[in-house]
Amino acid sequence: MSSKTKILITGITGYIGGAVYSHLTKHSDFTSFEITALVRSTDKAEKLKKLGINAVVGAHDDVKLMESLAAEADIVIATADADNVQAATATLAGLKKRYASSGIPPTFIHTSGTGVLTDGAAGEHSGDVIYDDSNVNQIESIPDIAIHRNVDLLLVNADKEGYVRTYIILPSTIYGIATGVLVDQEIQNPFSQQVPSLIKSSVKRGQAGVVGQGKNIWPDVHIDDVAQLYVVLLDSIRKNPSTGHGRDGYYFGENGEHTLYEVGKAIGEVLVAKGKTGDPEPTTFTKEELATYFKGSTYLGTNSRCRANHSRSIGWQPRFTKDDLLASIDAEYEGLKKAGKL
Repeated sequence: MSSKTKILITGITGYIGGAVYSHLTKHSDFTSFEITALVRSTDKAEKLKKLGINAVVGAHDDVKLMESLAAEADIVIATADADNVQAATATLAGLKKRYASSGIPPTFIHTSGTGVLTDGAAGEHSGDVIYDDSNVNQIESIPDIAIHRNVDLLLVNADKEGYVRTYIILPSTIYGIATGVLVDQEIQNPFSQQVPSLIKSSVKRGQAGVVGQGKNIWPDVHIDDVAQLYVVLLDSIRKNPSTGHGRDGYYFGENGEHTLYEVGKAIGEVLVAKGKTGDPEPTTFTKEELATYFKGSTYLGTNSRCRANHSRSIGWQPRFTKDDLLASIDAEYEGLKKAGKL
């Protein structure tokens, strides 16, 4: 009997990581996976252990712990923090030890984000530059100072050294309430960030809001589609060692685009239906409101445009579209209300 494939997942209690685990449980080879998860909560660790997961309590920036866990893994799926240099460095150090002991380059699938593509539009205009994840030269033109870029480059450079094969998944605006066993057992956060933050701030101000004029454009992807991308990529890596990695290892998660105004208008229409406002038209967040709700950031007003051609080339087939994003606002509102977040 062949030995099990050892998979380390960070961020399993989070929105993305929990969804990835849920999709892995449906994999035909799931029983051949030995899954370890690093979590902060002792209570959640005990719940995970009952599901057959080797749950370790600790922090991702505990360098020694992260390194030791990675040193035992064939595959690391990191979904906890796109910007944690310490965690990424420790993970790579552990995977280097794994390579030294096995002679086989381990796999590191890291979660970044299309925030790396953003500009300073502040909602005042759309962007013309559209990035293609299959265009290596275009990806390499992204400034080193861009958000998430420092960690992304750590992985690419490690891949060049030959001791690890790195793959970077870059989700866009993820939407939809996550489902699955981890949500059912209150282990996983079921909510995304962008849409819920807009709903909550709009409810508090009594009208839907946008940054600037809301003319900026972002890609979008449903939580189930992006979780499936991890599984599709994992399958491609296992079946085809030549699957793009390192500098050729970027995989966008997108299936359409929306303007911030479109999302704001959809939120406004839901608020009217719920009796929370009389006007569905979104208005501009004031400087004071940006400070109150978004720590002064105009990030939601940036442009981030891309096409996931590389992701699709390995067999990823996303199902949900922008229409599903806009239609999801009502369920998102009700979910947040039920969870006591409104």
